[in-house]
Amino acid sequence: MKFRSLPGAALALILAAASAPGRAEVNELHVAAQYGISYLPLMIMQDRKLIEKHALAEGIPELKVSWSKFAGGNVMNDALLSGSLQFASGGVGPLVTLWAKTKGLYDVKGVAAMNVMPLYLNTNNPKVKTIADFTSADKIALPAVKVSIQAVTLQMAAEQAFGAGQQNRLDPLTVSMSHPDAQTALLSANSEITAHLGAPPFQYNELKDPRVHTVLNSYDVLGGPATFNVIWTTSKFREQNPKVYKAFLEAFDESIAIINADKQAAAADYLRLSNDKKSSLDDILAMLNDPKIEFTTTPHNVMKYVDFMYKIGSIKVKANSWKDLFFPEVHHLPGS
Repeated sequence: MKFRSLPGAALALILAAASAPGRAEVNELHVAAQYGISYLPLMIMQDRKLIEKHALAEGIPELKVSWSKFAGGNVMNDALLSGSLQFASGGVGPLVTLWAKTKGLYDVKGVAAMNVMPLYLNTNNPKVKTIADFTSADKIALPAVKVSIQAVTLQMAAEQAFGAGQQNRLDPLTVSMSHPDAQTALLSANSEITAHLGAPPFQYNELKDPRVHTVLNSYDVLGGPATFNVIWTTSKFREQNPKVYKAFLEAFDESIAIINADKQAAAADYLRLSNDKKSSLDDILAMLNDPKIEFTTTPHNVMKYVDFMYKIGSIKVKANSWKDLFFPEVHHLPGS
């Protein structure tokens, strides 16, 4: 068909399409974090404008990066699917949940792991020595009931303690609460919260109070060190914005390297950026130097969560490997 035989409007549309440049990448990026020292890489990225720096190197000179704080990964997942958020961060549980729900549709996957950290279940109830001692009078605070990594870890512990099919035994005692609010509640004399399955630094701050002791350590539940936090996004965003995605990942790698190169400076950065009034520089430095804590992009033991969540039916699709959960840029790492 020749152009001169087409109606004027149709010809104009064809010519416009032929001359239009390829789809531009986003000029504004929305990134979300949560509370605690585990999110220090993102805090440093924001403070030093590392994403903007690497975007400039990719030929995107005016990328605007907006940052938000969320109390739990479940709320982030809603924002990610609505398009109001491009990079979510949180525990392995919310990533696995969204990966399974969006497989074949949005195809949400992990960008990288962020750290390896133990999670402590602390209580101010002197009668509670193990999780079997909790009663209906207790309330356990965690970031999001059912789906947070803390909630899934507690379900795994319940199954180990009470037997097969008993993974939900302690769920009625759980309450969704941000880590800062949970810490305040646990240390208060007038709160119904008697336990908190938390994260650094909150779990360590709580243990400074002689009334508080640890009932459970996630490493004991999982049989060794495991990834705590990860970052995830949709396949559509990654495919449509390869330069921005690359800039984010390079900025993230740089922030991890900054922390590991000078932990004292990183501890000072955390105190400055978090406005944490309950921790000292020595407190934070001790956490960063703790051999049980590591900032790394390599996923560790994530398949134990996947296998458990599939077994109990909280996800309907099972990953065959940790690589199914993450984009190819990190597949060369020795994950598990």
